[in-house]
Amino acid sequence: MHENQLDAAPSTRVLRQFRVVFNAVKTHFRNVEKAAGIGGSQLWALSVIQQQPGIGVNGLASKMDIHQTTASNLVKTLLGQGLIEQAKSSTDRRMVTMTLSPAGERSLEKAPMPFAGVLPDALASIDAATLARLEHDLNILISALEAGNAGADTPLSDL
Repeated sequence: MHENQLDAAPSTRVLRQFRVVFNAVKTHFRNVEKAAGIGGSQLWALSVIQQQPGIGVNGLASKMDIHQTTASNLVKTLLGQGLIEQAKSSTDRRMVTMTLSPAGERSLEKAPMPFAGVLPDALASIDAATLARLEHDLNILISALEAGNAGADTPLSDL
């Protein structure tokens, strides 16, 4: 914290807070990539597939709260790296299911927690009233930015 933090304009103090948040997120994903050798969203996808063997692309998209196309691209990357395996569902031959390969298991073992990233983990630890205030206030900021919903379906590690 800067010496003159309290003397700074409120907008400057809040900007500094955003910098702290972004730095924490960026540092976590840098550490993930260094330890596991894969990106943060790939690691998160692997952890979801590990928790739910046999999940499909739509289920992965839903679990990660990302667009189906984004999940599909993640799956292609993970397949290309040999980190997951796909098979036709035994109950519905049109559906493809996913499981981790041994290489995918090793990537998860090497990676630092939390797999979804530090921000979702931190937000999950905050009480409902604080989250409601934060959501309200961030909606005001998003409106001032005229940003709409751009980026809402993109994992933080991919921004």
